[in-house]
Amino acid sequence: MEEIILIGGGGHCKSVIDVLEQEGRFKIAGIIDKPELLGNKILNYKVIGSDDDLKKLAKQYKNAIVTVGQTVSSDIRVKLFTLAKEAGFVFPTIISPRAYVSKYANINEGTVVMHDTLINAAALVGKNCIINSKAIIEHDATIEDNCHISTGTIINGTVQVGQGSFIGSSATTKEAIIIKKNSFVKAGSIIK
Repeated sequence: MEEIILIGGGGHCKSVIDVLEQEGRFKIAGIIDKPELLGNKILNYKVIGSDDDLKKLAKQYKNAIVTVGQTVSSDIRVKLFTLAKEAGFVFPTIISPRAYVSKYANINEGTVVMHDTLINAAALVGKNCIINSKAIIEHDATIEDNCHISTGTIINGTVQVGQGSFIGSSATTKEAIIIKKNSFVKAGSIIK
């Protein structure tokens, strides 16, 4: 079983730990977080370093995933993903065994698909995205890089979500619309 480093130790990290443990492909080697948290544990996994240690840790570990959640801006997730890529980490796609992803969908590196999510045929999800629990991504939808699709959100057919966007919990889109880059959509919104 290959090892993986989790980059970010907040609440989203705990959810990703649960998905990784259920998926069973990777052994969690440790968590990257703030220097003052070194040695602390998050759900029984130790904080083994900070952002400054990524180059050193890339010599010992191959795989990483960004486990910082996203709200208003994707800047922190993008920064951490870029730093870790430059250090030499590989970013697998993580898919909960409780999710349904069509064999005709395309999910890119560093994306985490959480529990009870549905991603239909010909959907495209970019790199370093969060597709949170119970989200529905319909056929032919495109989620560009570094997006966070929150719990219970419905992205209808042929919708395009611009990179870096945050779509709040239980938001619903009309079909065939374009959501601009770096958009912030409030929870419960109906996007027309």
